[in-house]
Amino acid sequence: MVEEETSAGVTNQLHPPSTPLFACKDISLDLGGREILKDISLQVDRGEVLGVIGPNGAGKTSLFEVLSGRHTAKSGSVIFNGQDVTALPLYQRARIGIGRTYQTPVVPEELTVGESFKAARQAYKPYLTAQEESWARGLVRFWIDPNEPTVLLDTLDRRKLLLCCLMMRRPSLLLMDEPAAGLINSEVDEFDELIRILAKELNLAIVIVEHRMELLDTIADRVMVMDAGEKISEGDLGSVLQDPRVRAAYFEDVH
Repeated sequence: MVEEETSAGVTNQLHPPSTPLFACKDISLDLGGREILKDISLQVDRGEVLGVIGPNGAGKTSLFEVLSGRHTAKSGSVIFNGQDVTALPLYQRARIGIGRTYQTPVVPEELTVGESFKAARQAYKPYLTAQEESWARGLVRFWIDPNEPTVLLDTLDRRKLLLCCLMMRRPSLLLMDEPAAGLINSEVDEFDELIRILAKELNLAIVIVEHRMELLDTIADRVMVMDAGEKISEGDLGSVLQDPRVRAAYFEDVH
């Protein structure tokens, strides 16, 4: 809290600008002696969707590896809910409310849908109840029979199952790596609506890597563009797509 004395001698209390729910600053990463990320900074707040785009090899998934705790950055910091989580591994970040989905929806194919939910509810304490499972199913609109083997699920239902298991733990932040991959247009529309619900009704912060511009155009509040491990542009989708640096890196051959 900051105090300011007015000309009349009255002290006003001024609230400092609120900090974002999640941010990283100057993240750099080397793997195998090669520079993968260089000085990446971003921030996202509750109820906001930040899209991340860029050509193949730009470093988008590597950035998610650092943000989720699977890789340790060479330098830089990761801040979540006012706490420096730079040194926390993936499982500890998950427990404090950072959820992540992956490009490929890998499910436990030896289990049924019901067994998968039970395993997720009992993954760590506090164990969750069947009511939490039911709430997540309704949220994601996943009504597959609990006795259905997960190996028989199509791509959309695999993604829904995994998202249900995440949402049962009530995360505050979702890192979504190409959630529309493998989906047909009608399924993308369904996922579009679901992401809107997660961000705007549940007030989640969402960072989403995605190649399908039609999805980002409808859900992203801002878009960050990466190329060769660096951030080259940020703003609304229409503006960044007109950025000469983005066009050169993403859409046009430069000779």
